[in-house]
Amino acid sequence: MVSAGSASYFQRTGIVWMAVISLSMGFFTWTVFWPTQVPYEQLGPLGSFAQFMVKNHYRALYIGFWLAWAVHICEALYSLRVCSNKGITDFGARMQWLVQTFLFGMASLRLLLRYNPGKKRR
Repeated sequence: MVSAGSASYFQRTGIVWMAVISLSMGFFTWTVFWPTQVPYEQLGPLGSFAQFMVKNHYRALYIGFWLAWAVHICEALYSLRVCSNKGITDFGARMQWLVQTFLFGMASLRLLLRYNPGKKRR
């Protein structure tokens, strides 16, 4: 990580957030595109809920899936704007923020929003 106040500042999202979001979006994808392949009985309450949603509200799941990705795209594009506002001009750093925010959403964007380029870190 580069020091605060740098034009190439980047901070990686926490590993716990990466795991939770990756597993959640992976499960969401699985239930939307391959609902017959999901072992609902083995997943306890989550499986019961997912099976209920697939059987009774599949259209809402499908729309929700694409809406979630649309929100991630908007967050990623917004991260570029925030980078500009905070003086992060290095192309590599900006692309890292863009990709990370696209993949992990608010978990990444909140790090960027909290970044204060005028504040010195020890």
